[in-house]
Amino acid sequence: DLYRKVFVFRKDPSDAYVVLRARLEQPLHNFTVCLRSYTDLSRPHSLFSYATKTQDNEILLFKPKPEEYRFYVGGKFVTFRVPESRRDWEHVCASWESATGIAEFWLNGKPWPRKGLQRGYTVGATAAILLGQEQDGFGGGFDLYNSFSGELSDVYLWDTGLSPEKMRAAFLSLRLPPALLAWKSLSYEVKGDVVVKPRLRE
Repeated sequence: DLYRKVFVFRKDPSDAYVVLRARLEQPLHNFTVCLRSYTDLSRPHSLFSYATKTQDNEILLFKPKPEEYRFYVGGKFVTFRVPESRRDWEHVCASWESATGIAEFWLNGKPWPRKGLQRGYTVGATAAILLGQEQDGFGGGFDLYNSFSGELSDVYLWDTGLSPEKMRAAFLSLRLPPALLAWKSLSYEVKGDVVVKPRLRE
């Protein structure tokens, strides 16, 4: 149980990462991924990387610069422009549904304008899921200058699109529906220089 704890990625740039294990029974036609990050990086960095054997950017949350997030599904991406952070924790949720190709992006409990992405696509179930690195192959092929340095917390993955109420609940760390990946029951393995520490403040 990682409640009120964080992963601290200590080095910059870094070859460290955290492997997450999710029990995916079938391919995803809808999903929501949420996490909280705290960093002073201004270079590009990966937050959440989900790769399959055929597509290394099957699901990717990537921050190319401080005022931009990229959300990838099946190798294609949409960009969400955000205010440059005030060096504080940022909570992001991204959701996608195959039937409409609608991609939602929420930052600190507020929705951004929805965008279209990969309508009719299916996300593969046999996946390597990593925090802290961007995969250019299944479970590897890292560029150290896309690595994450800082603190990550509250990582979740659902096989549904969350409702607006649940998106806000995720931001506020309230009770959430059962998830494929849940911070409070996370199955993970640390690779390299990553330390689990208590969160410094609420």
